Amino acid sequence: MPTHLIVLAAGQGTRMQSDLPKVLHEVGQAPLFVHALASGDELEEGRRVLVVGHGAEAVRKSALDHDPEITVAVQETQEGTAHAVAQARAALEGASGTAFVLYGDTPFIRPETLARMAEARKAGAAVVVLGFEARDPGRYGRLVMEGESLLRIVEYKDASDGERAITLCNSGVICADVELLFELIDAVGNDNASGEYYLTDIIGIARDRGLDCTAVTCDEAETMGVNSRLDLAEAERVFQSRRRQDALETGVTLVAPETVFFAQDTVLGRDAVIEPNVVFGPGVTVESHARIRAFSHVEGAHVGARAVVGPYARLRPGAELGNDSRVGNFCEVKAAEIGEGAKVNHLTYIGDASVGAGSNIGAGTITCNYDGYFKHRTEIGENAFIGSSTMLVAPVRIGNGALTGSGSVITSDVPDGALALGRARQEVKPGLATKLMARLRAAKEKVKS
Repeated sequence: MPTHLIVLAAGQGTRMQSDLPKVLHEVGQAPLFVHALASGDELEEGRRVLVVGHGAEAVRKSALDHDPEITVAVQETQEGTAHAVAQARAALEGASGTAFVLYGDTPFIRPETLARMAEARKAGAAVVVLGFEARDPGRYGRLVMEGESLLRIVEYKDASDGERAITLCNSGVICADVELLFELIDAVGNDNASGEYYLTDIIGIARDRGLDCTAVTCDEAETMGVNSRLDLAEAERVFQSRRRQDALETGVTLVAPETVFFAQDTVLGRDAVIEPNVVFGPGVTVESHARIRAFSHVEGAHVGARAVVGPYARLRPGAELGNDSRVGNFCEVKAAEIGEGAKVNHLTYIGDASVGAGSNIGAGTITCNYDGYFKHRTEIGENAFIGSSTMLVAPVRIGNGALTGSGSVITSDVPDGALALGRARQEVKPGLATKLMARLRAAKEKVKS
C-alpha cells in the first residue's frame, strides 16, 4: 500500500528573527522541509503534500523547485495542527494506504524510524505516534501509555501534575490510514487552553471508537525542532556530524573529518578520499577512488572514478569530470565536460565547454564564453594540447590532436592535427632597455630633489 506524506510547514517562526519563512532556512544547504520530506524516501511511494501558510508563495516555489510533483496546500489561518492537516484533504482525495504527518522544521527523523512506525501500523494499530524519552520534558506533550497501548496525548498546558511527571514525550509525528486520519480530524474540537484544534486529540477519539493506538520511540536527537538561529546552528552541527560519520562508515576517507562540509544530497563513492577543508554544495556525486584535494569547493558536479580535483579548485554546476581526469589548483570548471584522462591542471577557467579524452589544457587558459548577453561553447577534441595562456574565444572548436601556441588568442576553428598561433610577432630593440631604465632613474632622482 502506498505511503503518503503530509509535511506541516505553515508556521512563521518569529524566533528566527528573519524575513524568510522558517522552513526555508537551510541545513546542509537544503531548506528544512526538504530534510523532512527525505525522511520518507525509503517508504513505498505515495503522494506528498506540503501545507504552507506564512510566506506561502516563497515556500511553494521552493517546494516545486525541489519536487515538481509535490502538492502544496495553504493553511490560511493558523488554528492548530489538526486544522493544518485538514488542509491536505483535497490533495489526498481518493487515496488509500498510510498517511504520515511530519513537520517542516524537524529535519532529523530517520527513515528507519518511519519504517518502524509503518510496521506497527501493519501489526494492527490504527494510529501510531512517535515518542521519545526526554532528558528535560519541559513543555512537551506527554504520552500516557498502558503497556503497549497509547491511551491519550496530553498537551503540557492541559496536563495534571501527575501527567507532567511523565518523561515519554510526543514528537508530533503520527501515522494512520489516510481515510481514517481525516475521519478522526473531523471529530476534533477546540475546547482547550489554546482554543486550537490539536492533532493529538485523535488518539482519544480513536480509542473511544474502539481502535487500538500505540507509540514507537526514537532517540530524542531525531525529534530536534528548529525554532531559532541557535537551533539552526545546532542542527547544522548535528547534520554535518552525522554525514561525516556516515561517509566514514561507508568506506570514504576523510583526512580531517571536522573540516569537510556536506550538502543534504552529497553522494560519495567507496574509497573516495576527501582532503581537509573541502565544501560540497548541492548536487554532487563523487565516484569511487576519486580524490578531492584540500580547499576545494564542489557544487552541482559529477566527479568520475579515480579523478583528482584540487587543491584549491572550484567545480560549479554542470561540471562533468570523466574517469581519471585532473582538475588542479586554482582552476574553475562550469557547465563543462572534462573527458577521460584529460588534464586541466593550473590557473584555468573552463566554462560552457567540452574537453576530449586525453587532452591537456595549459596553465592560464580561458574559455571566453560570455559576450555580455549570451553564453557560447568551446569544443576541444581528443588528445589536443592547449598551450599556456591561450584565450579560446567561443564559439570555437579545437580538433582532435590539435595544438595551440602559448599566449595565443584563438578566434577560429582549428582543424584536427593543426597548430594554431594567434599572437603578435615579437620584436627586440637592442640596448633600449638600458636607455629606458636610465631615463626613469633620472626622473625619479629629480622628483626626490
